[in-house]
Amino acid sequence: MVRKVASMVLLGMLACVLSGSQIAARAAAGTEPIREVVGGSLAPAGRFLWMVRLSMGCGGVLTAPGVVLTAGHCVAGTGRDRSIGVLAGTTDIRSGAAIRAHSVAVIRAGGFREETRGDDWALIKLDRELNLPVLDLSHGGADEAGPLTILGWGQTREDSLQQVHKLRYGTVYAVGDKKCAQAYRKIGVRLVEDESICAAGRGVDTCQGDSGGPMVHQTADHRWVQVGIVSFGLGCARRSYPGVYTEVSKFHADIRAATRQLT
Repeated sequence: MVRKVASMVLLGMLACVLSGSQIAARAAAGTEPIREVVGGSLAPAGRFLWMVRLSMGCGGVLTAPGVVLTAGHCVAGTGRDRSIGVLAGTTDIRSGAAIRAHSVAVIRAGGFREETRGDDWALIKLDRELNLPVLDLSHGGADEAGPLTILGWGQTREDSLQQVHKLRYGTVYAVGDKKCAQAYRKIGVRLVEDESICAAGRGVDTCQGDSGGPMVHQTADHRWVQVGIVSFGLGCARRSYPGVYTEVSKFHADIRAATRQLT
């Protein structure tokens, strides 16, 4: 159900980009097939430069020059951690122009237990600051209205056996908490409504390999703000099951406080 990498095909692809010591994937037994942005389009080169790819097969964003925001289920826990490789500054993770960095420490939300139980966010401190744009965090309200954009390097179909190396993005819309909770209740998942935001589009969704990546909104003054963090979902782009995202505005103060600890 998580949207984290579990495919040996993808791990082989990442191995071509990152050194062997940076590959720290933890294949989750019994998870749904790996997923990427389904029904999306290729991101233009030079766009979304706050987006990063992590070596365990998750996405993330720069929330400070030397700090990455991702999903809690993408990391092992809080503490010193030099195992995570990072690719940044490119939409093509095979590009020779990709900026490489690695983790030195991680802070995971203190209340995290598993992705379906909320608190699904974490911060990764990098070994250096990157000269790239950072992504603002949503305060809620108007930031969560209208079209939302999802991004990732995950699979493009639920039944796909591999993921792409070029960043893709797509448009989705928020789905009401009650409707989303009702859908997931059918499969025994109790949605943490006050910490989650659900979203879907016709034939558009995140997929395995997109975990930890952002759902963003473009404001009237053309700024991008992060509304959600890819958390979990059933299958990919299934009509009755929206994607579930950590609602960033609910954790805005906590994320900012933890970011300050790492800078």
